[in-house]
Amino acid sequence: MIGENRRVDASRTPDAPPPRTAPAVRVPRARRLTSPGLTLAAAAAAFAYVGTVDPNEPGHYPVCPLLRLTGILCPGCGGLRSAHAFAHGDLAAAFGANALAVVGYFAFAGFMTLWLVRAYNGGPVPRLALRPPYWWVIGVMGLTFAVVRNLSFGSALAP
Repeated sequence: MIGENRRVDASRTPDAPPPRTAPAVRVPRARRLTSPGLTLAAAAAAFAYVGTVDPNEPGHYPVCPLLRLTGILCPGCGGLRSAHAFAHGDLAAAFGANALAVVGYFAFAGFMTLWLVRAYNGGPVPRLALRPPYWWVIGVMGLTFAVVRNLSFGSALAP
């Protein structure tokens, strides 16, 4: 028979109103801005510290273990010198120390801007939900950067 396998919700008749949903709770703007504000404050404090304590002077920061043990530059080598130059507004020196780190600084700034604007306007929190192929591309780009900067023709990428 037609419709015999159809499930019927016995608690609801066709004329009954739909079930009630809970009203949306309005979160105060100050509370919405707390997480992005604290994240931005922590990043600013880290840049202020690296900008004050020069990584070009020995003894302030640990040496990269991969560089010390093998002489090979990892993708992060020169990152502190890059952050120091970036904090002082010297983009050329920052790119020279670690170009990948500078790209990361700008990506972080873009993400923080989006997060702050959405938090201020009451929008959803931005999510960094990339599908696995994109993560693979990012990983391959980082590995390529690490390999090229250790070869003679990529010496411009070495700090």
